[in-house]
Amino acid sequence: MASACPLCGGDGGVLVWRGQKLRVIRAEEAGFPAFYRVVWNAHVAEFSDLSAPDRLLCMEAVASVEQVLRAHLQPDKVNLAALGNMVPHLHWHVIARFAWDSHFPSPVWAQPVRERDPAREDSVAALHGRMDNAIRARLEGTV
Repeated sequence: MASACPLCGGDGGVLVWRGQKLRVIRAEEAGFPAFYRVVWNAHVAEFSDLSAPDRLLCMEAVASVEQVLRAHLQPDKVNLAALGNMVPHLHWHVIARFAWDSHFPSPVWAQPVRERDPAREDSVAALHGRMDNAIRARLEGTV
């Protein structure tokens, strides 16, 4: 399974930070300019496959990404999800959501409820460098 896994074969998005056990990437999902993933480096399918210390490490990274998004964007909500139905490699979605986004309040995987707002999406995307730097700073030495 691991040989065909897209998260084993590549970063899975724009690499923001890589540690020994996990990495953070920025997903390039149209309409969702603040969509990050915390990806476990080793191929495991389920969160419960990790040891207790590794579960803590993973969730600290998820919380760190969420805190950076909240501090820089003040989103209406941050969605966290670890589905793995399409890619059975442990990864957490950390997605800043806004009342103006095309799917809010529905999940990003649902049908849109309004037109996209490219100007607002671009204003969030303009902060990628600052958010990526803040994520790196938070994770370096702590995860």
